[in-house]
Amino acid sequence: MPSLSDRLFDDADVAPIDPFAAFEEWFARARETEPNDPHAMAVATVDARGLPDVRMVLLNARDGRGFVFFTNFGSAKGQELLDHPEAAMVMHWKSLRRQVRARGPVQVVAPEEADAYFMTRSRGSQIASSASEQSRPLDRRATLDARVASLTRSLGDGPVPRPPHWSGFRIIPLQLEFWQDGPFRLHDRMQFNRTAPDQAWTRRRLYP
Repeated sequence: MPSLSDRLFDDADVAPIDPFAAFEEWFARARETEPNDPHAMAVATVDARGLPDVRMVLLNARDGRGFVFFTNFGSAKGQELLDHPEAAMVMHWKSLRRQVRARGPVQVVAPEEADAYFMTRSRGSQIASSASEQSRPLDRRATLDARVASLTRSLGDGPVPRPPHWSGFRIIPLQLEFWQDGPFRLHDRMQFNRTAPDQAWTRRRLYP
C-alpha cells in the first residue's frame, strides 16, 4: 500500500489507499511531535433542537471499525448521541500542520470493550466516573469533593466497578478527510467517502 506521508497527494498514484491505515501513519507521527495530547479531538453532535454542540475529548481506541471515546451517558454529548447517533470529529496537530476530519453514524461499544478500557484507567479516574454527574448543575465544588471522598472510603481497597452509565461511543466514518498545510493557503485536501461501513472507499481531491 502506498505511504500516505509520501504519496497521498500524488495525482499520478492510482493505487488504493486504506484511510484507516493512512490515519495510523499520521497519528504515529503526531505522537512523536505533538507536545500534549496528540489523541485530543473535537467531537460535534446536535441536540433535540438541531443546535450543534462541540467539545474536546480523547481518542481512546481506534481500529478498522472507527474511532472510540468514552463518556457518561448522562452527559450532554451522551444524551445527544443516544438521541441522534451521528457525529463529526476533527483532530488537529499544530506541530505537523495537519488535521483529520471524520463523520458518520455512532454506536455504543460492547460492554466487554467498555470494561476492558475502564480497567486501564487510574483508580482516581475510575472513582470519578461514578462520583460525577457529568453536565448536571453542581451547587459548589465541595459537593463533588465530598462525593469522591465518600465513594473512596466505601470502596476501600476493593476494585472499582464500571458504572452502568459510563461507556464508549464509536464513530464509524462514512467520510474521512486529510488536510495538510500548504504555502499561501494552498493546502492539500484528500477526502475518502463510502456509502456504508461495508462498502469500498472512493477518494477525491478538494480545492483548499
